[in-house]
Amino acid sequence: LAQKYDPQKEAELRTWIESVTGQQIGPDFQKGLKDGVILCELMNRLQPNSVRKINRSAQNWHQLENLSNFIKAMASYGMNPVDLFEANDLFESGNMTQVQVSLLALAGMAKTKGMQSGVDIGVKYSEKQQRNFDEAKMKAGQCVIGLQMGTNKCASQSGMTAYGTRRHLYDPKNQILPPMDHSTISLQMGTNKCASQVGMTAPGTRRHIYDAKMGTEKCDNSSMSLQMGSNQGANQSGQVFGLGRQIYDPKYCPQGSQGEVANTACDQSGDPPMYQYYREEEES
Repeated sequence: LAQKYDPQKEAELRTWIESVTGQQIGPDFQKGLKDGVILCELMNRLQPNSVRKINRSAQNWHQLENLSNFIKAMASYGMNPVDLFEANDLFESGNMTQVQVSLLALAGMAKTKGMQSGVDIGVKYSEKQQRNFDEAKMKAGQCVIGLQMGTNKCASQSGMTAYGTRRHLYDPKNQILPPMDHSTISLQMGTNKCASQVGMTAPGTRRHIYDAKMGTEKCDNSSMSLQMGSNQGANQSGQVFGLGRQIYDPKYCPQGSQGEVANTACDQSGDPPMYQYYREEEES
């Protein structure tokens, strides 16, 4: 609080109080106002008879009484309670910053009430402007939405086209014709000037697989690279449809050459000797 005390404001308050009261405070600002005599004289000049009794005794309780009367006079003068100081703040120099704030507020209140002095000090208080509206005006104001809810005063549909209207894409770099109306949009919206269906085949058309390594000829623009995959090496060799598949297990099959295995199977089954040539070849 002591660091917030402004010596320049003290000099201005000293000049203002001395000009209004006509009395000298002295070199020490706190000791000159400690007894409360000059402050009570100040309030009687601002508001006559606000302090009816001024004690000029040197006793402490008389001086504290003067300060208390001065504080009460400031409250009746119209000062805000938060701007007032306590008697001990000035008498014991407990809070001279609050004393300075109170005196500055008192100077501003005096300026607001039209007190003329040779020193321009204090801030003038704002004046209250009371407005009285009739009942019809108050009811009409209930239909008004404040700007805290937003506003549509500056909104419009200027430049907007009807729904379904074609929008012209304009790009000066591609030598496209300049826009004819406000429906033109810039390339920030995108463009379809370079788009086409060249090279696209009809739905269901076979696509030719092209591979330069295998010497496949490239027929047309519909050929696809191997990035799409290839079926050049695929065939159905060895695949059977609807036939049973023989499962081979060496544990259950006889050992020997292929001819012996075939002849043994033929003798055991009693089937026609269709594999007899294996035995004849071995005997010969």
